[in-house]
Amino acid sequence: MYNLKIGIIEAIDDILTNGTAKLDEIGLSEIQMSCWNVPLCTKENALKIKEMFKDKYTISGLWGGWVVGPTVWDFVSGPQTIGLVPKEWREERKEGLKKVIDFANMLNVKTVTTHMGFMPENPSTVEYQEILDCLYDLCSYAKQYNIDFCFETGQETPTTILRAIQDISKRGLNNLKINLDPANLLLYGKGNPMDAVDVFGQYVVGMHVKDGDYPTNGDNLGMEYKVGTGRVNFEYIIRKLHSFNYQGPLTIEREITGEQQKKDIKDTIVYLQNILRILLTSLLPNILFLHLLFFLVV
Repeated sequence: MYNLKIGIIEAIDDILTNGTAKLDEIGLSEIQMSCWNVPLCTKENALKIKEMFKDKYTISGLWGGWVVGPTVWDFVSGPQTIGLVPKEWREERKEGLKKVIDFANMLNVKTVTTHMGFMPENPSTVEYQEILDCLYDLCSYAKQYNIDFCFETGQETPTTILRAIQDISKRGLNNLKINLDPANLLLYGKGNPMDAVDVFGQYVVGMHVKDGDYPTNGDNLGMEYKVGTGRVNFEYIIRKLHSFNYQGPLTIEREITGEQQKKDIKDTIVYLQNILRILLTSLLPNILFLHLLFFLVV
């Protein structure tokens, strides 16, 4: 049913420094915690966050970043700096993500997401196989905790993501999944997010509610926009994910700062509530028919 929880992404640094003040102001209780600062992923901080959140907040997942090497969000330096693809920093970043997975287990969280990077589309290359080995290692590590390790869509084509998931499955692991960021598919020019859900929708366990547009040159990513003002058709995507029995949260991500970010997030909450209301209403005739059929049969 269309009773999906609406949440936000929030950095562990802000939570440990400022507590739940921002979360209280926005009024959402479903949190995907961003952990770029991997050294903060300690047992002591896990206990501190659990005590702070208690039963008031739910951590829907962890987003794991890295502190090793540069990261440039463009098409020129991005392939050599983003995610697990750059060989120079791959092992250290992989070990950092294992610490994030450990941290997720301490918090009883069942998904860990990251940017894998610009994975090559040719599965016959040595580079593709080496990255696949890295993903297998991380999935194996996450499996011991019954945790899903997730692509955040962006630098890869939908077909490349699908192939990687299937290749890991052939090795006996089924916990490589997807955190869908529809805006990133546009920003990186990798695909239409509405079509992408048809390609890999069955593997989506999380979703970022973010909007944007295609790039206008070969050097820089496309622009992010306030939800509802870009190219993403969220009603279509949510309806399509429903057909795959999606049960995850709708995690709002607005990559600006300050008061405008808070305003845009609050507006997005209303925007999503309206979509969920419309989609639920569209199901009512079928629900009423099933109830009537049940009584007639009885």
